[in-house]
Amino acid sequence: MQDKAYRSVVKTISWRAIGTLDTMIISYFITGSLKMAASIGTIELVTKMILYYYHERAWNKINLGRHKDTSNDYHI
Repeated sequence: MQDKAYRSVVKTISWRAIGTLDTMIISYFITGSLKMAASIGTIELVTKMILYYYHERAWNKINLGRHKDTSNDYHI
């Protein structure tokens, strides 16, 4: 079974929200500047959402670790 593209979009957005918050917190601790942390977080938000989306779609084409459910197949 393959995931639909919109599932990848929703997963991308939810994961990036968590990841961006983490990046902004770390950036703030390193720089001491809320403005700099927000700038870094914003750039990172956009670029990593794009990268994750294409990464997720590529993995949908790879069958590594998947198996076909045969429990409902007809057997003689």
